[in-house]
Amino acid sequence: QVQLVESGGGLVQAGGSLRLSCAASGRTFSSYTMGWFRQAPGKEREFVAGISRSGGRIEYADSVKGRFSISRNYAKNTVYLQMNSLKPEDTAVYYCAATETMVIGTTTSQYRNWGQGTQVTVSS
Repeated sequence: QVQLVESGGGLVQAGGSLRLSCAASGRTFSSYTMGWFRQAPGKEREFVAGISRSGGRIEYADSVKGRFSISRNYAKNTVYLQMNSLKPEDTAVYYCAATETMVIGTTTSQYRNWGQGTQVTVSS
């Protein structure tokens, strides 16, 4: 079991940037494929970005391609989500997730471990 703690959320104006962090503990970080999801009020939780165990494969939701970037630091057991050119529709609670599978899952059912979430609010 791995424990995940997100940080870095906040309030930002449209066009601004934020970097989310997700610190992992409890198991070998490199054993996990990592993902970021988000959930806006009244909507289902949706996939944002994912990175493979080795960091060699990355996937993004179409809605964030070219604006968001996922990365991981093995020395710090941390995965990051750099968010640029933020839009009001990016407003959501952002969750970090981990799975021991090799595939970068894009659905919530493919991940067993979740953080508590961090709020991102983008004002227009």
